[in-house]
Amino acid sequence: MSDAKFRFAEKKDTGTILEFIRDLAIYEKMLDEVVATEELLNEWLFEKNIAEVIFVLEDDVEVGFALFFYNFSTFLGKAGIYLEDLFVKPEYRGKGYGKALIEKLAEITVERDCGRLEWCCLDWNQPSIDFYLSLGAKPLDDWTTFRLTGNTLIDLSKK
Repeated sequence: MSDAKFRFAEKKDTGTILEFIRDLAIYEKMLDEVVATEELLNEWLFEKNIAEVIFVLEDDVEVGFALFFYNFSTFLGKAGIYLEDLFVKPEYRGKGYGKALIEKLAEITVERDCGRLEWCCLDWNQPSIDFYLSLGAKPLDDWTTFRLTGNTLIDLSKK
């Protein structure tokens, strides 16, 4: 979809970003895990500039979003872009907006001279897996994601 329109999120979009996050969490059956607030998003996205959000638009209405940030590859010796979330509202799916967002992120990755664009996908999410494979993305079967959160993270930080 080469005629898709995009715009980077601004501080005034914090509520819209939170709506997209909640909609994604509902789709992923994880809404009970969302503790993000507009205040937290404002702080981390627009005050600390830790991540960026881009919207894809139809008739100047936000129909999809991608939230991303830099990571770093020691092997490549340069930054990459990590896509944390991508979501297109259900009523706008099948129109190429998801592909347009990935293409835009690929363009940003190349423009910023980053070495790679990567993301994770839930194992059960076959429609998304099929979509990513259709773009030429390769799953990293030899890697396992690990995570520390909550009290486990706090406890470990005190050791």
